[in-house]
Amino acid sequence: MKLFNLDSPLMQALNKVADLLWLNMLTLILCLPIVTAGASLTAMNYMALKIVRNEECYITRGFFKSFKENFRQATLIWLIIVVLFVILAADFLVMRGGGDTTFGMIMWVGVAAAAILLTMTVTFVFPVLARFENTIFRTIKNAFMISLMQFPKTILIIAAYFAPVILFFLFPQIMPLCIMFGLSLPAWLAAKLYNKFFKKLENRVMAENPPQEMNDGAEDERIFRDELDPVLSDKNVTQ
Repeated sequence: MKLFNLDSPLMQALNKVADLLWLNMLTLILCLPIVTAGASLTAMNYMALKIVRNEECYITRGFFKSFKENFRQATLIWLIIVVLFVILAADFLVMRGGGDTTFGMIMWVGVAAAAILLTMTVTFVFPVLARFENTIFRTIKNAFMISLMQFPKTILIIAAYFAPVILFFLFPQIMPLCIMFGLSLPAWLAAKLYNKFFKKLENRVMAENPPQEMNDGAEDERIFRDELDPVLSDKNVTQ
């Protein structure tokens, strides 16, 4: 039957579901040591974009390829993120009793704004790291700039990542689904949203940097080398 042909829409959809399931399992397992969570999330976003682009890929091999390539930077970025969120959480706890004063309200607004901006940056920092080679500082800066330039999509991506958590508290019986797809499915949806924007950035930089100036290793598919800021400021790639 054509319905069960390997090239049929049904089989392709089932293959994609299986890929997302296995990708989610790998991500969860590699997140368990906590310190490796950054590299695990980077590898997940690397594979999610490949799935969205329908590129031929082997989930396990591609996942660990990205995990290994980005381990050092991803771990440092992850530790920076954790420290910043801990500081913001501590600020909220300290200010909890003094929010009635004008100064207290200003501080509340300031910390809340910082938490929102940090969350927006985190939304893109691992996809940016997975795809673009750069320094840690510029990776974070570029992720922040992209989150602002893609603001409506950033909000949708954040909502996608929080949705499994909210649904779990509302309907605890869906916990198995959250375990199976709670990270990979939002990452896949996010990749569908930022894919077109990333392609524009990639094409722009590839045009400005001949292949011989890119990474020498054919296995490393990341592009950009210690640049991107001028590209992000270009009006032609803001959509």
